[in-house]
Amino acid sequence: MNPTRLCLVRHGETAWNAERRIQGQLDVPLSAVGHAQARATANALAQESLCAIYSSDLARALHTAEAAAHLHKLPVRRHVGLRERHYGVLQTLTYGEFGRRHPGAYARFQAREEDFALPGGGESLRQFAARVMHCIDGIVAAHAGGQVLVVTHGGVLDILHRRAGGQPLSARRDFDIPNAALNWLEVSSGKWSILSWADRSHLTESLDELPG
Repeated sequence: MNPTRLCLVRHGETAWNAERRIQGQLDVPLSAVGHAQARATANALAQESLCAIYSSDLARALHTAEAAAHLHKLPVRRHVGLRERHYGVLQTLTYGEFGRRHPGAYARFQAREEDFALPGGGESLRQFAARVMHCIDGIVAAHAGGQVLVVTHGGVLDILHRRAGGQPLSARRDFDIPNAALNWLEVSSGKWSILSWADRSHLTESLDELPG
């Protein structure tokens, strides 16, 4: 069977991205820059043969996906499993505010402790990764041998890059996750590999404000 290819796209920019303010699972809309990025990303994928388009159900991802769906005349399949990590008390705060208000939790967050669940109902890295992988494994199984666009969030891309690259959850990030860039993974006989990552050649500007 042919390998399955995934094009992973982090949603376009929001005003909160520009402020380095954590959105998590709050439903923050795209900014004008984000809408322009969504159109540019859709145009960059116009010649690709896609069999399905999936998106987080949060508006910033969904509206990014809809631009590509319009060109490809495909429906957007919403999936809550593609949502960003729930960041608990960190949601609505900047990283600086988090560090000042919750220094103990901030230190453990910065250390990437895999089983540390953020206070206020947040997910641990291990819980988050399990949710993401369950969702993506289902998508791969449903479209074996096809090419699928998945529009999601920075934290989700972090998890998937680590799976394909063999990096532990606890390691500091050494790769970019820019808004609206193209990231291609391949799955063949259960083996994951990175084909290309953080291609932003179609964009005039793109942020990566995420923590390491």
